[in-house]
Amino acid sequence: MSYALSLCAPQGALPIGNEWRAFAASSDIVFPFDGSVVAQAPVSGAEDSRDAMDAAFAVRREIGDLSSAKRRAIIVDVLGRVRAEAARLEDLLVLETGKPRADCRVEVNRTIVTLEATAEEVSHMHGETVPLDVQEMGRGMIGYFTRKPVGVVVGIAGFNYPLLLATHKLAPAIAAGCPVIIKPAPNTPLATLELVAITREVLVAHGVSAAAVQLVNGGPETGEVLVRDPRAQVVSFTGSAKIGHLIAQQAAPRKVVLELGSNTGFIVAADANIEAAVDAVLRGGFYANGQACISVQRVVLERPIAEQFTKRLVERMTEVVVGDPRNIETNVAPVINAASGERIRAMIDRAVAAGATMLTEGPGDGEAANIRPVVLGNVPADVDVWGEEVFGPVVCLTSVDSVDEAIDLVNDSRYGLQAAIYTASLESAFDAIERLEVGGVVVNEIPGFRSDIMPYGGVKDSGVGREGPRFAIEEFTVTRMAMIRPRARS
Repeated sequence: MSYALSLCAPQGALPIGNEWRAFAASSDIVFPFDGSVVAQAPVSGAEDSRDAMDAAFAVRREIGDLSSAKRRAIIVDVLGRVRAEAARLEDLLVLETGKPRADCRVEVNRTIVTLEATAEEVSHMHGETVPLDVQEMGRGMIGYFTRKPVGVVVGIAGFNYPLLLATHKLAPAIAAGCPVIIKPAPNTPLATLELVAITREVLVAHGVSAAAVQLVNGGPETGEVLVRDPRAQVVSFTGSAKIGHLIAQQAAPRKVVLELGSNTGFIVAADANIEAAVDAVLRGGFYANGQACISVQRVVLERPIAEQFTKRLVERMTEVVVGDPRNIETNVAPVINAASGERIRAMIDRAVAAGATMLTEGPGDGEAANIRPVVLGNVPADVDVWGEEVFGPVVCLTSVDSVDEAIDLVNDSRYGLQAAIYTASLESAFDAIERLEVGGVVVNEIPGFRSDIMPYGGVKDSGVGREGPRFAIEEFTVTRMAMIRPRARS
């Protein structure tokens, strides 16, 4: 099957420096649903990454000197273009990620909100006065700090939300006055490439160097060159914990913002609205084909309601529609590739061998990427389907005697991105908020709830730093302190 794609970006070229550089090397972009090739993506190499860094470093002062009004105007114009291209970007996301259309539509809408919020945040960048005369040596002095762009930002995005994740790096970088080099996941570069193409057209229209926003595409060496370059003052990465930890080592001692994986905990208290909690698992466990770092993975049930909850969840699994991601009714489609499917099946098999109960019909044994939604019961805490990130349509259940025990069990993890609790008790809700070792606690809603303006990020092996326009801008700027004695001492 072939697909007619409408692309702004010149075919066979990548935006490096102020030009579009042609590449003979390319890779197949495959539609996960049927394995068909939807496009050929140009592939750059290590030398191209060095050229991109040279170009970004050369324009850092130009971009840093842009007025707040100019930065805001650029983002507003990118927003207008993305809004006009929303349907086309949605189609690209469906084809390259294989996510259901409904999820891709949400991604485009969230991208628009992120651009809107970033444009607003430009006018909120400010410093503070500092009372230097708290110490005697500062008597008679004036102190204040401002925020200055840090320099070149490298943004590396994952495959699951390529457009949104790139926007959370690109837009705050422009707002902060930083050149940015984007590296998408090699199997999902199309929508990101379109975003960069749109942004560069807007930059040029505003009389700004296109080299302020560039994109390289390739394997690990393509990104490693950028990460190791001391001119990259911030590396913002979204992806697996394993790669994130490696990037932190390669970038040291420069700043990294790492949004990594998790094995999200979901507590259902005995006083919870059971039907609402079941609905939350159906909505929060399988969206994006389960390939979301805050999708429901570990469900911890208080024992008095465990049987009722499990029964209703299994009964309602028929509501999860498996099919072609191009259809708006589809909830779950194949995962990104066969390797991911095989990894997920192996995790499920190990859990069952260790004593977990298969409560649904199982993942299926057809095409490797086709993983049917799975619910596992009585999952031991020492198997990897519980302890590690599955990143697929798999939900695990276990039971405990109290909310207190549930919180301890959720905390018994190397991850800590977000977690949720369903309860009618304010005491239980606030206990969870205070004690859960995560970056965000959600009460009576899916743990995958993320407002794009909030500070978002994790603790422990789930990362460091925070995204969200305001908070990413802070990550991409540094304070500059001014200490002034109006009259010099004689």
